Amino acid sequence: MGNSDEEVTMRESKRRERQSALEDSDSDIGLCGWLLVALSILLMLLTLPISIWMCIKIVKEYERAIIFRLGRILRGGAKGPGLFFILPCTDSFINVDMRTITFDIPPQEVLTKDSVTVSVDGVVYYRVQNATLAVANITNADAATRLLAQTTLRNVLGTKNLAQILSDREEIAHSMQSTLDDATDDWGIKVERVEIKDVKLPVQLQRAMAAEAEATREARAKVIAAEGEMNASRALKEASLVIAESPSALQLRYLQTLNTIAAEKNSTIIFPLPLEMMQGFIKR
Repeated sequence: MGNSDEEVTMRESKRRERQSALEDSDSDIGLCGWLLVALSILLMLLTLPISIWMCIKIVKEYERAIIFRLGRILRGGAKGPGLFFILPCTDSFINVDMRTITFDIPPQEVLTKDSVTVSVDGVVYYRVQNATLAVANITNADAATRLLAQTTLRNVLGTKNLAQILSDREEIAHSMQSTLDDATDDWGIKVERVEIKDVKLPVQLQRAMAAEAEATREARAKVIAAEGEMNASRALKEASLVIAESPSALQLRYLQTLNTIAAEKNSTIIFPLPLEMMQGFIKR
């Protein structure tokens, strides 16, 4: 836990150093730059109140503005939300959306550690954490994050076998999130969440797994049936021992069986006769 806190602290300090290096002071624009700024201010004053509408800009609550003066980022970093001022001719700005962005990772054909080809897709949630770094350090942070997510998905799944991919989705998603978050830290991007959506297996592999599961179920059913037969035979053995101790118990069981058959509204009832009775008729 302590190591993770130290890593977060070091990451934040490095991010501040990179941002402060990008935010040059106004004195770095040089003498010619200051002359152009002075002319821009003079032009704004001469064209008041029309120029005021060109100088006042508004950014929304979920946006930040990065102001460039003569191509250099102004000290103070991102502006907003609300009103801010720019100078005509010398200043320009870029709006950065700070809301969480969601995108789907296209299905990736991955060869697992046990040489099985699977198709896996996912979803990534991220947001811009530092607008200055997202503008100054990379051309298109959204496209770069999408491509990096696809590559990371293939790299992470390539170290897992099929059973781990099917059972350890949360661990894989957490590993992807950590890798993406570290890689996009220099771009001012914060990866909030990664989820594995679907794992598609080849049709032949699905059939083989279904046949294996069916064979396993059949074997389990046969074992259960055999255990039932064994328990039934033990119960019959115990019943025969009880009946052998009392001859009248067999007659009572016989009458109970006839009663059960007669209750089912059968038109014909077949019941056995003792062989001793039949031998008596044969002798006569």
